[in-house]
Amino acid sequence: MAKAKTSNALPRDLVLRERVGSVAWLTLNRPEARNALSRALVASLRAELAALAAQPGVTTVVLTGAGGKAFCAGADLKERLGMTLDETRAFLHELGALVQAVEDFPAPVVAAIAGAALGGGLELALAADIRLADESASLGLSEVRLGIIPGAGGTQRLSRLCGIAVAKELILTGRRIDAATALRLGLLSRVVPEAELEPAVTEICAELCAGGPLALAQAKHAIDSGFGRPMPEGLAVERRGYEAVLGSADRKEGLRAFAEKRPPRFRGK
Repeated sequence: MAKAKTSNALPRDLVLRERVGSVAWLTLNRPEARNALSRALVASLRAELAALAAQPGVTTVVLTGAGGKAFCAGADLKERLGMTLDETRAFLHELGALVQAVEDFPAPVVAAIAGAALGGGLELALAADIRLADESASLGLSEVRLGIIPGAGGTQRLSRLCGIAVAKELILTGRRIDAATALRLGLLSRVVPEAELEPAVTEICAELCAGGPLALAQAKHAIDSGFGRPMPEGLAVERRGYEAVLGSADRKEGLRAFAEKRPPRFRGK
């Protein structure tokens, strides 16, 4: 995607960053390796997410891959061949922490998927709040065909997203699916032609940015924390989230803007 052209990059250009207003674009930048997750890339992306979480004014984060042929093809298997068992365990821990950082990010995270999203790359996308793909996308958790299993949350997030029957069929067969099938199964929110992915992502980011930052964070937390709990517990989570925004300046601004028939000017306070 065009966002990969930004020059504001982390060391070795493993992750490219661009701020467009309150939207932060993070681009995995190993196109020669189909944006495979090396140890250095995992560390760089995790550090970038931590830095963004501490910055004021970030309303949405977009994750995407450079080159257009792969969002992320998964773990760097060439690198893994040279790892000891302890090094592999350590890498899996770091990858799991990265995926969790995506899920726990205080603002909405959008995965923009062009090309392959496989293995750890799909696990990364599953942790995002919204997933858009173009028609070239190919998705799968094929670890069983390498004699292992998904190890960064794939068995848990896919089953919660698409249901246990779908998760078992896809994970146990190691099957790759196209974008249309992923959309039908509920794995994706939207599929667009290849040339239209960036505009579609920009459009949904604009919709997200129209919400109050505090409200977005609390709504995301309420959905994630309440999911799977008994209804009374889920409603209690929602009520705590509502209380957190009830006395905010953003809520007062939203009411004033509605009365004055103008767009609100939220400040995240």
